[in-house]
Amino acid sequence: MEDIEDLLVGPGAGVPPGFRLPVKAAVGFNPKQRKKNGVTKLTLVQDSPAPKIPGTQTIYIKTFGCSHNQSDSEYMAGQLSAFGYALSDNPDEADLWMINTCTVKSPSQSAMDTIISKGRSAKKPLVVAGCVPQGSRNLKELEGVSIVGVQQIDRVVEVVEETLKGHEVRLLTRKTLPALDLPKVRKNKFIEILPINVGCLGACTYCKTKHARGHLGSYAVDSLVGRVKNVIADGVGEIWLSSEDTGAYGRDIGVNLPILLNAIVAELPLDGSAMLRIGMTNPPYILEHLKEIADVLCHPCVYSFLHVPVQSGSDSILSAMNREYTVGEFRKVVDTLMELVPGMQIATDVICGFPGETDEDFALTVDLIKDYKLAQVHISQFYPRPGTPAARMKKVPSNVVKQRSRELTAVFESFTPYTGMEGKIERIWITDIASDGVHLVGHTKGYIQVLVIGPESMLGTSVMVKIASVGRWSVFGEVIEILCPNSKDVRSHECFDERCSPCALSEEACARSKEQEPFTATSGWCSQCPTGESTTLLKNDLQQDNHRSRNLTGWFLRNRKNQSSKKMDLTSLESEERQIQDLGRPSAWSPVDMALLSGILLSLFAIVILFLNLGSRSLSSK
Repeated sequence: MEDIEDLLVGPGAGVPPGFRLPVKAAVGFNPKQRKKNGVTKLTLVQDSPAPKIPGTQTIYIKTFGCSHNQSDSEYMAGQLSAFGYALSDNPDEADLWMINTCTVKSPSQSAMDTIISKGRSAKKPLVVAGCVPQGSRNLKELEGVSIVGVQQIDRVVEVVEETLKGHEVRLLTRKTLPALDLPKVRKNKFIEILPINVGCLGACTYCKTKHARGHLGSYAVDSLVGRVKNVIADGVGEIWLSSEDTGAYGRDIGVNLPILLNAIVAELPLDGSAMLRIGMTNPPYILEHLKEIADVLCHPCVYSFLHVPVQSGSDSILSAMNREYTVGEFRKVVDTLMELVPGMQIATDVICGFPGETDEDFALTVDLIKDYKLAQVHISQFYPRPGTPAARMKKVPSNVVKQRSRELTAVFESFTPYTGMEGKIERIWITDIASDGVHLVGHTKGYIQVLVIGPESMLGTSVMVKIASVGRWSVFGEVIEILCPNSKDVRSHECFDERCSPCALSEEACARSKEQEPFTATSGWCSQCPTGESTTLLKNDLQQDNHRSRNLTGWFLRNRKNQSSKKMDLTSLESEERQIQDLGRPSAWSPVDMALLSGILLSLFAIVILFLNLGSRSLSSK
């Protein structure tokens, strides 16, 4: 079954292709045969209870895998929400579960099997999307569930609607790429994941994703640039270019990655409120564009970060993987970018125990990782994926694979990539809350993770921090200046012109005249204004957010942490408060403070009156 119309009408129904009969005429009561004492009886059994009004149910969406999968989930969530469906993170309260799957490794597919089993036990209607059903549509685990193919996400509303009626629907036929302007509900409202192409040009012997995503299909430059303009207007702070292989972009439509990157960079706002992150790229397709890509990575509004998988330090293993590059070519990519891009950070991937890997091959991989001491190395054991050439190769014993993985992980974890950052002043872009609920998460120009203490209103802003301490996986900073307040009103202010662009070198001072009127308390100051004014804005925001924070408990924890670690100089704070008063601003008493104080005083007054009244009654009774 390839389409919804096939289900509702079916072949030989005597209606034109694509014509949809009313649901009651097409489905409803199915005659079923039952035998009793050898006699066949016909009974009418209703498929399902009377359906609710479409668009009134609640949907739970679970996503596995890469950022491209996450983007697909956000697009599907956006369409469902636009149609009226409610979205919930609680599977128990949902009327339907949608599972967006990943086929890269066996554990991710096993996780899919587990959640499908739980859904069946809970009698939840199930829709499975993503790479697993697209690449392995005949899996036993997918029997009886509806399926949405990776290029059919723009029809998710139809699939959900029919599934809730009790029908099994499968949409897997490949077609044109889904539009980029579909409704979207972002998991993180400050981050736009933008797929620039689907599929790839490679044929890696271990890869199952190619079976699902197929051959390279690139979006047009104009379509991608248009999407960038729209999301920037929405207030997005980061744009992630996503792809199975970013470097291969455009080879099917006569363009290349540098052309796209330069077109996108030209649309990034001058106020530095949006940063671009380039997605994963394999070495073969960027070798000829290294200089152009380095120029883009040097742009102040592009993160100096790139994910370049190596997979093995042995040329013989790379050949068995059909990776189409050598270790020397990987080294050329890394060496060139690190030479041309200041502060360049590179992440890579390694597979341990690929079939045929000898101790000598593995030693070469360890040496490669030791040579570069990269801050991010994703290490995984080899998992044979059904239907791939590598699954038929002679395997390395599992105990050897595990030992190599542990050994390489120990080598990697011995690195201290952030040593020496203490005391440095860095600009970061804050986009998330850490898993501890206390810190906010930001990234430097080199995409180094920085954890800071601050109110949630800092989300979506760019700030200057002083690195206080470093850990193995991230560094900790103290906020000293807010550069880009999260306000559309600020962005339109005359201060944000080319002279004050935060995308200029950080050493350049704001060219705005000191004689100009400062911003109001609700609009902030120019991103490169003199330190005193900008710090005043920071202190004022911190004070106001004591009352306006949406998560009072989280703010309290952050504030207590802030005080205990002495991250704010109290003397400086008192000085800044005096500056606020000198500027003619309102005093520290906000309307909320006044209302609370008035309520307390009235309560005390009422208690006093009550005691006096009781006392007078007691005396009169005597």
